[in-house]
Amino acid sequence: MNNPFDPMHIQEEKAEREARRLKLRTNLLIAVFCAVLAGFVAVLYQAQIVSGSDYRANSSVRISKSEVVDSVRGEILDRYGRVLVTNEVSYYVALDWTAMGSDRLDILARLLDICREEGVEWTDSLPISQSAPWSYTADIPLASQAVDEEGNPAVNEKGEAVINKTALGSLAEKCGWVGKAEKSNLTAGELLTAMCQTFGLIEKTPRPRLEHPELAGMLSAAGQGLGLIDQGGGISQEVRQLAGVLYELYLRLNEVDNSQYVFAQGVDMTFISKVKENALAGVRIETTTARRYQTGYAAHVLGYTGKIYRNTWEYYKELGYSMDATVGVEGVELAFEEQLHGASGTRLIEKDSAGNTIGQEWRKEPEPGENVVLTLDIGFQATVEDLLAQYSARQEVKLGEDGEPEPVKGMAAAVVDMRGGVLALASYPTYDLASFRENFNELSRDESKPLNNRATMGLYAPGSTFKPLTAIAALDSGTIEPRDTVECTAYYHFYPDVSPACWIAPGRHGRENVTQAIKDSCNIFFYDVGRRTTIETLQEYARKFGLGEYTGIEISEYKGWVAGPEANAHFNLPWYGGDIMNAAIGQGTNQFTPLQLANYVATLVNGGNHYACHLLKECKSSDYSQVTETYEAAPLHTIDLQPEDLAAVKQGMYDLSKTYTMARWFSSLPVEVGCKTGTAETSAKAASTDAIFVCFAPYDDPQIALCIVAEGGDAGGSLAEIAAGIMAQYFSTDGSLNNVSRENTLLH
Repeated sequence: MNNPFDPMHIQEEKAEREARRLKLRTNLLIAVFCAVLAGFVAVLYQAQIVSGSDYRANSSVRISKSEVVDSVRGEILDRYGRVLVTNEVSYYVALDWTAMGSDRLDILARLLDICREEGVEWTDSLPISQSAPWSYTADIPLASQAVDEEGNPAVNEKGEAVINKTALGSLAEKCGWVGKAEKSNLTAGELLTAMCQTFGLIEKTPRPRLEHPELAGMLSAAGQGLGLIDQGGGISQEVRQLAGVLYELYLRLNEVDNSQYVFAQGVDMTFISKVKENALAGVRIETTTARRYQTGYAAHVLGYTGKIYRNTWEYYKELGYSMDATVGVEGVELAFEEQLHGASGTRLIEKDSAGNTIGQEWRKEPEPGENVVLTLDIGFQATVEDLLAQYSARQEVKLGEDGEPEPVKGMAAAVVDMRGGVLALASYPTYDLASFRENFNELSRDESKPLNNRATMGLYAPGSTFKPLTAIAALDSGTIEPRDTVECTAYYHFYPDVSPACWIAPGRHGRENVTQAIKDSCNIFFYDVGRRTTIETLQEYARKFGLGEYTGIEISEYKGWVAGPEANAHFNLPWYGGDIMNAAIGQGTNQFTPLQLANYVATLVNGGNHYACHLLKECKSSDYSQVTETYEAAPLHTIDLQPEDLAAVKQGMYDLSKTYTMARWFSSLPVEVGCKTGTAETSAKAASTDAIFVCFAPYDDPQIALCIVAEGGDAGGSLAEIAAGIMAQYFSTDGSLNNVSRENTLLH
């Protein structure tokens, strides 16, 4: 029997207990490890087997993307706070190619059916007619269109766009519609057939090379399922329309056009409901703001907005614009783009498999643009435009070569204050900004050129309206004194081989001083005085008064030409010493804009202070709470005119307004005026003339100056009626300048 107190026995029992405890701990650890392992296996099974497809779907379709969001564009107002251009919320349709999956053709076909049912027009720039026989159209993207020497889209004698076959063929090759050997001299039918084969809309063996070969099978199979493929190779109108949409998408897939494809704009709720009911994947309805025009006037001044052109993208990219941003293209919209646009924002967008937005987060909120207040008074502008239209509608001013009356071809008017502020700027014929895009092709082909802003980009010989400039140049340079006279004998005999006549010939004005010569518009006086003053001095003073120079106005303008050797060389004409006579009476190669002529008169009658022309009055914050910028007018330079010289010239213009032909229009005005008429020959045939008229008022304390031009007009005096109407509106106590709403105007 073992002794329980035997040390050896005690040691053995202790070792046995330790072994049992170790085995228990080991079994416990193994059990815990197995439980944890089982838990991991269960989680992995749940994630990969039970919910694997869901997680896989979520991981593939929950895509986050950062995008630039444009701000709300600022408003444009006239000088009295009347809103001219504002914004309105509209809906547009955008297409996401990748979100459509393999059902692309089915989705697009159903979308086009809805458009036809609802009468919605969609974007289709494919330069091929909508129905057979297939032909190229005038609606051609710049990438496919020929350009002239200045880089503008080229047109033929009918105003139709000219296809650049080389560019179009290269585009077709890049997109995989044709091979390299086929890209030259494509007819419209050949191009359309090649495209439809590439898109899987008609069959052909072998199939042309594809830029995106992985799409070929999907498109072809989808086309067969929809019954779109014509085994005979014919192309229906529906297939042509579908090809037009695929063309737009392919341009972007191949990075020919990097803008967003806006399928349709300004869609209504009925259309949106039908799209939602059909659950068309990849067809997104987005909201945007579109420009709304509150006036039908001042189209050439206000301008319009559009998408960023390819050649300006790098510039706007540096400014942080998105590729599909809306920017100013012409007029005030372009001139004040920086103020109107505001600051773009950035947001993080999360989308599902259908391309629908399921979440968004602002990283930086956009800042709305500032509101631009112009110097224009829209009521006054309307009067000026209406007067031009009324005059043009009823005027058949002279007989043409066939003996039939010829109407005025086009007109322009510019009215400025004494510090260069533009009060009205009109060009006729004009157009309506609200329907401009729909009517663009018709407007661009119109022979009367309604898209041209004649007030700032029309160049005209000033005719006798230049004579006050010749007079002040001769007086200020010391060539003559106000009392000096020249005898008008009907013909000027200084040069032995030429004897130019006075307009009154064979009659004569007799001996006249500068005041009388301006009133009577005596050519002989200005032939002689101009010759003695020299062409260099005439050019110097013309430029001092802003003629043949940019006026500084913020919108597009032409510089023009001051007659002289340089101008003649530009027009490939020789310069002879006797050409100074034509230059002195406003003929020859003198070419100025109506705005330049109006500002020259303002510079003259305000005492010689030459200001830049401007449309900006001030800018206001988006909520109109503060003025952020105010235009500060300061003279560009001052001509130090002697009071007696200026008085002599102004007196001649005043005396002209009191003659019978002028007094019948100006005598009823509440102010006294000064004026000068001009009739400028536009070709070697005397029957081809432009009528020019300049005017200022009040005579004693001038406030405004104006210029009116009628292309193909007769004598400049025929425009006095319009000038009187403009003056009556401006100085009327009941006119728009006094009774206007002060809405959106800060009180100071």
